[in-house]
Amino acid sequence: MKLNMPGSESAASYDAIAASDLYLFELVNKRGVKLTFSPVGAALMSLLLPDSEGKTTDIVLGYDEPGLYLRDDYYLGAVVGRYANRITGNQVNINGTVYALRSKDERYHHHGGVEGFNKKLFKGRLLQEAGAAGVEFTYTSAHLEEGYPGEFRLTVKYLLTEDNEWVIEFNGLADRDTIVNTTQHAYFNLAGHASGGVEQHQLQLFANHYLPVNQLQVPTGVIAPVAGTVFDFTRSRPIGELLEQRDEQLVLGGGYDHSFVLESRHTPALKYAARVYQPVSGISMELWTTEPSVHFYAGNFLENVQGKQGAVYGRRAGFCLETQHFPDSPNQPAFPSTLLRAGQPYYSKTVFKFS
Repeated sequence: MKLNMPGSESAASYDAIAASDLYLFELVNKRGVKLTFSPVGAALMSLLLPDSEGKTTDIVLGYDEPGLYLRDDYYLGAVVGRYANRITGNQVNINGTVYALRSKDERYHHHGGVEGFNKKLFKGRLLQEAGAAGVEFTYTSAHLEEGYPGEFRLTVKYLLTEDNEWVIEFNGLADRDTIVNTTQHAYFNLAGHASGGVEQHQLQLFANHYLPVNQLQVPTGVIAPVAGTVFDFTRSRPIGELLEQRDEQLVLGGGYDHSFVLESRHTPALKYAARVYQPVSGISMELWTTEPSVHFYAGNFLENVQGKQGAVYGRRAGFCLETQHFPDSPNQPAFPSTLLRAGQPYYSKTVFKFS
């Protein structure tokens, strides 16, 4: 068994990224929806749409300037990778070689490492497709960047359709066997990004099972039924309805911070995964994905985040529905594999629809 250590070299200094490289990319449709992206982390900075009274509302947490995403520790609106969520032990065994992964925590690797995709400068270009405006971001992750084997070329395509759909497509290719699990880490608040807590949002998750976690917030390996637990969102109910119960799993996560297993997880087709409704704004959001799970994070660890337009984001100011493969899959043989073979296309698609 061989051991490969991650390179000690850091990404380019933040100061070396010229302000002229930090263009904003905007997508607008005929129904008054506008999405704005930063090339840093291919991050969603704002999502404006009319509420039920016609008032324009920005429903995602973010920062005023694209360069601020370089210093963000909350992954606001960013692409996360090479591997989203946690991997225990800060290492991965691929074909008998153990690769040490860079980490901020000695117990587990999280969201791609010390400088994951959320801190990388993507190249962007606008594009136009039938019935949709789009932007395409590309980034090449070097061999052993954050410890991962193989050069991995990632393309992130965002589309805004005239039906108020935000379409997210990940395409990638590696030159060596590696692991990949990307996600989009947008924080939503359908009442407006500066409106406070999300506890009154009505959430429905089309998942009959979830992944319990241990004290490291890593899945135990059990795929547990949600029926009869605080994790049962098979019928729409407020996020905060059972949030303060002394449930062991809620205590471990500081609230909801768990992966929900989609029933058709073994198929690559788009699956209807979730629906959210905000009764004050009247805004609804629906979610489809090709991924086997949705990680529902209720913003438990947001604290005094200095956001855009003077907003300060506190605990549960936004929630995330992160479509992804299961956390810690490289250490869980029963979980769907995240191994990507050299030359094998990587693909993932997620659709958010707003009304």
